[in-house]
Amino acid sequence: MSHQAKLEGLVTDILKQVGEDPTREGLIKTPHRVAKAYDFLLSGYKKDIASVLNGAIFEEKYSEMVIVKDIDFFSMCEHHMLPFYGKAHIAYIPKGKIVGLSKVPRIVEVFARRLQVQERLTQQIADTLYEYLQPEGVGVIIVAHHMCMMMRGVEKQSSLATTSAMLGVFRDDVKTRQEFLYLTEKKLI
Repeated sequence: MSHQAKLEGLVTDILKQVGEDPTREGLIKTPHRVAKAYDFLLSGYKKDIASVLNGAIFEEKYSEMVIVKDIDFFSMCEHHMLPFYGKAHIAYIPKGKIVGLSKVPRIVEVFARRLQVQERLTQQIADTLYEYLQPEGVGVIIVAHHMCMMMRGVEKQSSLATTSAMLGVFRDDVKTRQEFLYLTEKKLI
C-alpha cells in the first residue's frame, strides 16, 4: 500500500471515529485532500539543509550585521497537530562567509514544515546558520500565534508566543543583542 493510500485510510478512520460518514458527498474526497495537505505541511522531513543551501555560501569580507526579518512561516504543533504561524527575524554577523539572502527563509521553511514546538524551531534555525556559516554570532526571534491555544484549552485568541535563540556575540555582547532587537522592532520602510 502506498504512503498516500495509508494516509487516506487513516483519515477515513478518523472521520468514522468522530461520528462522520466518510461516504457522504462532502467528505468523499476529504481523505485524499487531507493526505495531500499533510504531505505538503510536513514536507520538511524530506529536505536537508545542504541541498536547500545548494552551494549558496560565499566568501565575503563583510562583517556587519545581516538581518532578514518578517519571514512568514506556518508550522504544526507536535502536541495537538494544529497550526501555529507567525514571523521569524534572523540576523548574523559574518566572519568571512555570507549566505544568499533567499536561503534564510528557506531554512526557516525546512524546519517549520515538520511537527514542531516553537522553542525547537527557533534553536534549529540558529544552530543551522551557526554551523554552516561559522559567523561571529546568530540571533533568531520568532513570534507566533498558536491555534492550540486559540481554538482549545485556554482559548486566548490574541495571545502571542515569542522565542529567541542568541549565539556567539548575540549572546555575549549586550550592544549587539540590543541592536538586533532594535532593528527587528523598528519599521524601516
